Amino acid sequence: MPRPRTPIGTFGEIYYEKAQGGRFRAFARFRDHDGQLRRVQTTAATQQAAARKLKELLAERAEQSVGQGELSGSSSFRHLVDIWLADLDLEGKLAQSTRDLYERNMEKLVMPAFANYTLREITVRKVDQFIKTLASTKSYSTAKQARTVLSLAFGLAVRYDAIPRNPVRDTVRLQKPPSQAQALTVEQIDVIRTAARSWRRGTGFSGPPPDGQLEQVIEVMLGTSARIGEVLAIRKCDVDVTVSPATVRICGTIVSPKGKPTHRQHHPKTQKSTRTVSVPSFVAEVLRQRLVLVCEEDPEHLIFFSRNHTPLTTNNIRRRLRAVLEDVEIEGVTPHSFRRTVATFLDRASGPDLAAEMLGHTSSKITKEHYIQPDETVDPVTADILEALAPRRGDGQDAV
Repeated sequence: MPRPRTPIGTFGEIYYEKAQGGRFRAFARFRDHDGQLRRVQTTAATQQAAARKLKELLAERAEQSVGQGELSGSSSFRHLVDIWLADLDLEGKLAQSTRDLYERNMEKLVMPAFANYTLREITVRKVDQFIKTLASTKSYSTAKQARTVLSLAFGLAVRYDAIPRNPVRDTVRLQKPPSQAQALTVEQIDVIRTAARSWRRGTGFSGPPPDGQLEQVIEVMLGTSARIGEVLAIRKCDVDVTVSPATVRICGTIVSPKGKPTHRQHHPKTQKSTRTVSVPSFVAEVLRQRLVLVCEEDPEHLIFFSRNHTPLTTNNIRRRLRAVLEDVEIEGVTPHSFRRTVATFLDRASGPDLAAEMLGHTSSKITKEHYIQPDETVDPVTADILEALAPRRGDGQDAV
């Protein structure tokens, strides 16, 4: 029976021989990443020292054999993640914000659990327990995000022939807890408007007063359904208040890539998200006010901007909104709440297709599932129809 071939990145039996001057030589045949067996040897004063030096040298060689772009079952999980991130950059298919989110989720959620394992040590059971624990101790959403990046990274390991199968694929599917979109009521919107207008104004506050942009951004979100980043990316040239109703073109978003300055990205989240929307009068008034402030600027200038005329970050607006809502003890409202509110109001008036068109969705299925608050009210016509089942006079029962 032929001797089994030495796997790539490993070595065979260690042999010893005497060297000059009473020293000892340890050697073994190592199979490099190109498939060739090569002799590796070390010399030391004793046989044990020679063996120790040889094993250290072989370990270094094993690391080199799975160096740049190479993986094996003995590669560390950290090494896989480094190659996976480099591969994402090489493909260049992801938006920078998505790529940064993947890296952040991998570092914060996944790496603490698997950093000390090699790829072959990460089994389906380990991954399954990790995801279930994350879902129970954190949330469904957090576990889903961790599962996504794990599956993508291990998918690359399979393509690189480092492991035979993706251990994430055989884990139990997460069960999404029942939930439904929540829209704001007109009364809630009025409370938020009042709170935003009065926030940090009056006596007793240090620093400059708010510049009024938060309440204006809220109005534009309510009148356009645009995402927060899309609102902050509106330029002077995107607004037309000479027509009735006024229009605004949604065609970009504000991004803050890791290690890079915040800037306007020249396309929104998806291709379908590029759209021109007619706006109600309360939004047209806000747009006119903003245009006055940039009347001397070039057409590409943003209508919402910092004191230095740089883009506002989405986190800046989120922080301000949280502070406003905390003051009036309102919980659970985010910039996306205004988007869901628009979707729900349009659905009630004209159906989900118009809501999907306004939000820039490719189909109304996404809009109905995630943005429109279910209507629990049954059509009142049922009361008239069911009158036919009322007790008849003269059938032995009193009329109701």
